[in-house]
Amino acid sequence: MAPQGDATAADTASRTLVLGVDATRRVVQCGPNAEPVLGHAPAEVIGRSAAELVVDEAKADLEILLEGLATGHERSKALTMRRADGTTTDAVVTAQPLVGDGSPGVPAGLLFVRVALPPSERYQDPALMRRALMDDPLARFGASLDLDQAARGLVDVIVPHYCTTASVLVLESLVAADEVHEETGAAVLRRIAVTSDDDNPGWTATFPVGEVLVYPEGTPYRQVLQTMRPVHLPLVDAKTAHDIARRWRRGPVGELLTNVSMVLLPLVAHDTLLGFIACTRVPGFRRFDAYDVEIGMEFASRAAIVIDNARRYSRERATALALQRSLLPNRLSAPSSVEVRHRYLPGSKLVEVGGDWYESIALPGARVALIVGDVAGHGVRAAVTMGRLRTALHTLANLELPPADALHLMHELMIELGEQEPHFATCVYAVYDATTGVIEIASAGHLPPLLARPDGSSEYLKVPPAPPLGVSGGAAIESREFTVEDGSVFVIYTDGLVENRGTDIDDGLARLRDVFGPGTVERPMEDLAKATLAGVYADHHRDDIAVLIARLRRLPPERFASWTLPHDPAVVRRARGLVRRRLQDWGLEELSYTTELLASELITNAQTHTPSESPIELRLLLERTLVLEVMDRSAALPRLRHAADDEENGRGLLVVSQLAHRWGSRRTASGKVVWCEQIVPGVDPDPFDTVDTWPGENHHKE
Repeated sequence: MAPQGDATAADTASRTLVLGVDATRRVVQCGPNAEPVLGHAPAEVIGRSAAELVVDEAKADLEILLEGLATGHERSKALTMRRADGTTTDAVVTAQPLVGDGSPGVPAGLLFVRVALPPSERYQDPALMRRALMDDPLARFGASLDLDQAARGLVDVIVPHYCTTASVLVLESLVAADEVHEETGAAVLRRIAVTSDDDNPGWTATFPVGEVLVYPEGTPYRQVLQTMRPVHLPLVDAKTAHDIARRWRRGPVGELLTNVSMVLLPLVAHDTLLGFIACTRVPGFRRFDAYDVEIGMEFASRAAIVIDNARRYSRERATALALQRSLLPNRLSAPSSVEVRHRYLPGSKLVEVGGDWYESIALPGARVALIVGDVAGHGVRAAVTMGRLRTALHTLANLELPPADALHLMHELMIELGEQEPHFATCVYAVYDATTGVIEIASAGHLPPLLARPDGSSEYLKVPPAPPLGVSGGAAIESREFTVEDGSVFVIYTDGLVENRGTDIDDGLARLRDVFGPGTVERPMEDLAKATLAGVYADHHRDDIAVLIARLRRLPPERFASWTLPHDPAVVRRARGLVRRRLQDWGLEELSYTTELLASELITNAQTHTPSESPIELRLLLERTLVLEVMDRSAALPRLRHAADDEENGRGLLVVSQLAHRWGSRRTASGKVVWCEQIVPGVDPDPFDTVDTWPGENHHKE
């Protein structure tokens, strides 16, 4: 059976008893509702001392109130009143003086005794119920754009002002932020909020929050979904309750619903069913009537607007996050000697998209491209432009163009985009070579990179200035090379990290430099990433922030070897011997035959297309893959082609492409490099730092 409420004979909603008290502290007048407040009939109260109406511990406070009547002061106290049956009740008592001629029997003042209604009387007055539902509480929970918070606020209002137990169920498509279609009957629902004020844990156990379900045919729950109209059951008898439980195959439902009064209120917004509110009153409380249903539907119609607003916001936010996930990188790659961390923080928690981006792209030859950029503006439009630029720059990086050349092509792309709609962006592009310790940096209107050295010093690197991408005129984009000490930390970032409305940018740059002060080399990268964003979360007027932090270490000397070979056909045999001995030192004899053949083909190709006096450099690197590089003085890049049957040449690169895992070429200042790589047995060639969640999701918290 359902738990019983406190039934009472009194059918009044009044909580205030007015008593007239004369100068001798005796009650000379009494309001008509003395019995529901104190348990005494009015005649039993008149003539008694006011002190007899309170417990002994409250008599001193009552005397202070009564003294105020003589001095003409109104006073209030919280007192414990004594009821006729020996129980007590808490009340707020206000003493209000009156002006009179002092005749006997004339009140010297009034006592207003205010007590809380018994629980069973809370639904007696429709006006009180309507006011409690429709006034301030609805506005409070309606301000939330979070679906779960809005639902919790909804049930906290409707219980206890309308019913003793309430559940909010919405369409599963609504929770998933999908487009809500016309769904009735067998719609899949999710229960997102449940509350009860009778301390019975059976309600939350039988109707758990988060449950996804389809209600069976023949139940009132199915009826409200099919009709989109309220379902009113003034009394759910034992037979009906157990029939619902049987159809639902949930036994405890029968016990909980026996003898309750139930109303199911549909949540309908813009002629679309979003879900419903299940409201019950346990036995002992006044049953729902038609007027209660009318009040409930008025509340439900307003609540549906709140739920619909939360649903629309959730959908728009999910769309924005999906866009951002698709535009920002889902993995970062770098040579094994380079450690990279990133942070991305949108400027707004409402629209978590922007124009900032970052990249870390492993390049052949133990090199890595480190990029951070910022498209002017905010929101979806800036994010779309960012996606275009990031895709283009990712392609240019894989083509192994130098940083300055890549940014120049990006500038031309921005000029073209600006013909349709004005755009500009800043970008810093760096390429670090882990074999030489040299980093080449180019910048287009971006803030200077920060380099923290192992000795504890740090400085902002001076890169040749150039206007932002898409801005015509100004200096050409140039790059500059820096030799980096082993273990240095390289930081590139967007202006949102160091600039806000209330702080000078120089102060922001100084703060960032302090973060990467002495001890930076020993600190874990994750701690550095957290410290970089420390203090920015409370700034609600910040710009988007993107940060890329890289600890630059060189590849150990024993992991690579380089030889300069003369331009001589006989050198091919010597190259095979050099490769074979180095692979024996590395314990990679099983790759020896293939690598020797690749070296032969690449060196022969270089000798064919370079002047006879030009030397050839052969380099072998053991990274996550085995990389073979051949450098010559010719700027002509090789091209893969299929030789005809009667041709004697043209098959070398075809052999390379068949034997190698990957191959490619890039220009250098003095010529070109042709490279190929093989997979090392037992080593994952692509152990990228995968971003399992979207890049901004975990960075709203320090």
